[in-house]
Parts: sequence; structure tokens; C-alpha cells
Amino acid sequence: MKEQVKEITSRDIDFAAWYTDIIKKADLVDYSSVKGSMIIRPYGYAIWENIQKLLDQRFKKTGVENIYMPMFIPESLLQREKDHVEGFAPEVAWVTHGGSEPLTERLCVRPTSETLFCEHYANIIRSYRDLPKLYNQWCSVVRWEKTTRPFLRSREFLWQEGHTMHATAEDAENETLQMLNVYADFFEKDLGIPVLKGRKTDKEKFAGANATYTVEALMHDGKALQGGTSHNFGDGFAKAFNIQYLDKDNTLKYCHQTSWGVSTRIIGAIIMTHGDNNGLVLPPSVAPIQVVVIPCAQHKPGVIEKATEVMERVNQFARAKIDISDNSPGWKYAEYEMKGVPLRLEIGPRDIENNQCVLVRRDSREKIFVSLDELEAKIPEILADITLGLYNKAQENRKNRTYTETELDSFIKTASEKSGYIKAHWCGDLEWELKLKELADVTSRCMPLDEQGTTGKCICCGKEADKLVYWGKAY
Repeated sequence: MKEQVKEITSRDIDFAAWYTDIIKKADLVDYSSVKGSMIIRPYGYAIWENIQKLLDQRFKKTGVENIYMPMFIPESLLQREKDHVEGFAPEVAWVTHGGSEPLTERLCVRPTSETLFCEHYANIIRSYRDLPKLYNQWCSVVRWEKTTRPFLRSREFLWQEGHTMHATAEDAENETLQMLNVYADFFEKDLGIPVLKGRKTDKEKFAGANATYTVEALMHDGKALQGGTSHNFGDGFAKAFNIQYLDKDNTLKYCHQTSWGVSTRIIGAIIMTHGDNNGLVLPPSVAPIQVVVIPCAQHKPGVIEKATEVMERVNQFARAKIDISDNSPGWKYAEYEMKGVPLRLEIGPRDIENNQCVLVRRDSREKIFVSLDELEAKIPEILADITLGLYNKAQENRKNRTYTETELDSFIKTASEKSGYIKAHWCGDLEWELKLKELADVTSRCMPLDEQGTTGKCICCGKEADKLVYWGKAY
């Protein structure tokens, strides 16, 4: 393994410092004079654009349409759903003046848009024929976080929020789980990040929701990250906002609502799952540059011309860039490794003579000699294998950091000495959930959907329990 790039803190010595070094040196963000907010630089934003494009395609295949809502919410509108406003009250930013004039009613800068969607749905839904309504919004939201870290937690961040209305409770639950599966599929197939699909405990569910489902990912350091959530609101918001429809039997009924979202913290998940001591390691599907072409001995006749020709060919089926700057090849190698470019294509005079090039994988640094006649077949094949390799490596990390405990003392010991998930049964009592936070400094991450149905002894009280929970420390 080659020596790590200078000036990057080792991942295993100080993970937080390593993360900060990466986001700065890979040109993802810059800090702003607005405390707790970040400037997303072009390279970082290009990653988000690719995420947005891939997810948007998936959403639209399910019938979702995009919409845009105002960024301000009147206080009276926010107050109409009591549980919701109580959940967000500490994080809300308020607008009190328009110019120099005090407003007659405070406006909050949206922390989320449920109430605006509800107001709109109450105006447009009349009949069962109007349902379902499947809307999504790409926007920024503001939450006045006390401690911030770029991508993971900032006062303003980018996200998407889907808000749907349905005729029945069954339809709403199906939508909630469908979108959860969309997120899980995206994380695993496009990002190479294995996730747990599960339900949140009542303590951890979204304010105003009947049920919250989540995709949870485990980072390289053993901390969990909530990748995306999907909420079933039941008819709670519909009753608060009087969203009713005339059913086929000529009776008025309340709609059933869902909401689901992911944010720019996905980029944080990519960094912390796949990155190494040389910088970013990007999954090909979201990498702004999938293949960088580096001409070797570019001062020699015909090298730049041939490298440019190769780049133009590759650009027909992958996002490619050529670097013909006067920096040394070694500098270029380190630079694009730092930026996480999945594949480096090196070509020099001898390669041209032999009608070949060298492909270097970012994930494994494997060098592959490829005929120039085979680029169209080989490069997509290698890019797909990189994604699979990233997934397998992350899955192995999760497997090695997942522990099962049946006794409270050993649970506390594992939580203090190791990082990762701890699987344990729980009786469902909030008191004991809070106690585990106090004793072991862990929170419930989720109750995985595919691991329920078993019974065991509650890790806290020892009574028979039918809820299997993954516990851990989280970002």
C-alpha cells in the first residue's frame, strides 16, 4: 500500500479530523461566515446533482411528481399540528420583520414542509378520484442545530421531501414501505452502502407520525448514520387540516398521509463508509468524474493527441476528464485519488505503440492493462465491479462490528469497549430505552423488518420480549 497523502490525518488515529481533512482537501465544501452553514463547492455539488438525478428517476417511476412550496410557514399554520410543532420547536428559525416593519405574524423558515403540503392538499382534494396525490419537493430546509459538521449536521441543508395522500390506511402503509425500499435499493446498488431497513421506536419516530421507518448505515468507525426515513402519518395531519374526500359510498373520509426524505448527509455517508487515508473513494454512479485520463510523457509527440482521442471515446459512455496540465504525473495521481475518481486511465508512448492503456482502480489500486479496442466493454465492467467491491467491503465491516448481547452487564461492557451495532431484545418500555442511553450511551437505531418474529429476554428487565433492536452510537 502506498504512503497516505500528506496532510490527511489518519482515519484510524482521529476519524473526525480525517473527515474534516477530506471534505476540505477534496474541494467538497468551504466554511461560511454564516455560523453552522456550509458552502457546497462545485465538486461537492456535482455529487449531489448525481444523487438527485438517480433518486428523481426512481421516484418518478412510482408515479411521483415534483412540486415547489414556499420557504416560509406562518406560525398559526405550524401550530395546527401540536405534536409536530413541539417536535421541531427548539430548531425553528423565525422571521419577525419584513424590511423594517414588524410582521403581524411570525414566519418560520421551513424545517420541513408537512403543514404547507397539508394546507395545499386540503384545497385540492375533493373526491376519491383525486387520490392518491404523490408529490415531492427538492429544496433546502433550516434547523437551528447547536453543533454542526458539514454534510452531517448543518443549519441549512439540501434534501428532498415526499408528501403523499391516500384513501386508505393500507395504501399509505404500502407507500411508506415502497419508498423505504427505493432508498434501500439506491444505497446498496448505486452507493455500495449496505443498510438495515427497520422501524424506529416510538421515542425515535418523527414528530406527528404513527410510524417511522429508516435505512441505517454503519460507517467505517462503527457509528451508525440514518440514511433516509419514511413516515406513515395516518390521518393525524388530515384531521388537523381537515383534508377529506368524498368516497365511492358518498361519505366524507379523512385522507391518510406519508412523508419520506433524504438529504445531503448522504454525501457524509459516502465519505465515511468508503473513504481511506488517501482521500475520497466515490461510487461510480455518483462520481462527477468516473474516469480521469492521465497522459504520461505528454511532452512527447502525439501523446496528448492520442490521450484526448481516448478521453473523447470514453466520454461517450462514462463521465471522463483529461488532465494535460504541467503538473507531474505523480501529483495528478494523488490529486484524483484525493477526489475519489473511480478509475484512472494512464497512456504514454509505449502504450500507444502497443495499442493499450493502463487502468488503475481507486478502490483497490489494481492496475489493469487493457487494449484500446476493448475500452467500451472493459470500463463499464470495471466500474460495476468497483461498486460491488465497495458494497462487499462495507458489508464485511458491518458484519465484524455487529454484536449480540442477552445480559445487561455484557451489553454495557460491549458498548464501552467496541464500536458498532449491538443486537438485543427489548420489551418496548420507554423507561428502559432511556436507561440504556444513560448506562451505555447508545440509542435504538431500528427494529429490522427482516429480523422480527423472534422472542428473547429483554436486555433491560429480563422479561420476554418480541422486539429485536439494533442499538448503537450515531452521527
